[in-house]
Amino acid sequence: MITLDDINAAAGRIAPHVRRTPTIAVEAVSEPVTDARLKLKLECLQATGSFKARGATNKLLSMPKDAIAKGIVTASGGNHGLAVARAAKLASVSATVFVTESATEQKRQKLKRWGAEVRVLGAIWNETNEAALAFADETGAAYFHPFADPAVVAGQGTLGLELLDDVPDIDVALVAIGGGGLISGMAVALKALKPQIRIIGIEPVGSPTLRACLDAGRLTRLDTVTSRVATMSCGLTDQKIFETVRDHVDDIVLVSDEAMLDAARWLWFELGIAADLSGAAAIAALRSGVVSFSSAETVGALVCGAGPDGL
Repeated sequence: MITLDDINAAAGRIAPHVRRTPTIAVEAVSEPVTDARLKLKLECLQATGSFKARGATNKLLSMPKDAIAKGIVTASGGNHGLAVARAAKLASVSATVFVTESATEQKRQKLKRWGAEVRVLGAIWNETNEAALAFADETGAAYFHPFADPAVVAGQGTLGLELLDDVPDIDVALVAIGGGGLISGMAVALKALKPQIRIIGIEPVGSPTLRACLDAGRLTRLDTVTSRVATMSCGLTDQKIFETVRDHVDDIVLVSDEAMLDAARWLWFELGIAADLSGAAAIAALRSGVVSFSSAETVGALVCGAGPDGL
């Protein structure tokens, strides 16, 4: 789908328009979550509150201006929509964001503050996406896919470059999964530059999209999606995303919605970090014990999205 060269090009392209977010060591906490040396990449401090600004901005800057003259449309659980709304503002065009019924009211209101027209439709992202695609066909608006787009995946992959630069001795990267664009981009970057690194994805128990594909050995649609975490709920991913994850990701583990809520509360109590549930997924995996590491290992975990869930 993409190469390291694509990710390096994206990094140069988006640098003036996104933030280089900090990476911090988790120290002096009352309830440690791992014996390992834990580093958190605070992408919750990214423009619009998540890593999605990287992919949407790279997509925007990769397109001719006349391709977006009639506006931009997307389907989102919230975070990608916010990134698209910001991209539209950078380009001075309109943004229409279709969101799932499970998208939080806080995300909906934030979208409106970014100037997007918000349309609520569909129980899961795949249903919402059908409406966004129909809108693009009817209006000529440019459609920005949240994960199955090489420009978007390359933009998300820039996080891998930064994480490795910040934590060169990293042994393991923990990455939340919705549709799979983030972990695909990061995995390509990290495995190219440090082949021995282990990459572990984290999905909700109620939306094991890529775990199901790996178990089946092929692209698989989930029969049901029961997770309440809109930003991580996807009934069907993309073939190329599946192939990238299959070839680059070492394991995918599952956590409950409740474990992510508990982790978001932990992040707020211990570190004063306001994460949404997807942003707390890596901590949830550690706190619930579905992954464990020794004191000799260095673990890099993403806090990939901001929100008031743990407050």
